[in-house]
Amino acid sequence: MKKNSHTLLQITMHLYAWSAIILLIFDFATGNLSPNPIQDLEQRTGRHALILLVLSLFCTPIHTIFKWGEPLKHRRALGLYSFFYAVIHVIVFADLDFGLAWSALFQEVVTKPRLVVGTIAFFLLVPLAITSFDIWKKRLRKNWKRLHQVVYFIAPLIILHYLWSKKGDILSLQGEILQPMIYGVFVAALLILRIPLVKKIFHRAGG
Repeated sequence: MKKNSHTLLQITMHLYAWSAIILLIFDFATGNLSPNPIQDLEQRTGRHALILLVLSLFCTPIHTIFKWGEPLKHRRALGLYSFFYAVIHVIVFADLDFGLAWSALFQEVVTKPRLVVGTIAFFLLVPLAITSFDIWKKRLRKNWKRLHQVVYFIAPLIILHYLWSKKGDILSLQGEILQPMIYGVFVAALLILRIPLVKKIFHRAGG
């Protein structure tokens, strides 16, 4: 009998990745979207894209600290799921919000810092998603790893985009900025854990 190759972690990852779309469809069908459904779609798809990206960044530190290798097998899937929701996020903004009026859309983007950094982050994600498959890993060789390290620059940009999209004052810690700041702390910690010296310390601690 062939052994089932699907692990609990893998099944949980896929279910969670699809959960946002399933909940959006359910809320749409039952009329439970907010009074501003387009904004609701933008915020929920954008937030899920960020969470999935953060989870993909978690995989390597989990392996480094706990010597658990399975999350590394799902890192690419998490990254692609993140890009999938980022694409939906952008489509909702460009089409449903602006009706693909490119002139007005361009003017909106270039005049608002949150949209500038969000656009840069999205376009930087595109080559990572395209080259995430094994055939590109073989073609690019050492350059593949260098290219995909750009995600360490993309993640803070997305946090900044999210932070600027919320109403509040960073200096006084007022308004709706708590959640993006929590994500920012997580991302900062995950990036620190990738510093060679820090990784070396954890390797030594783990024996």
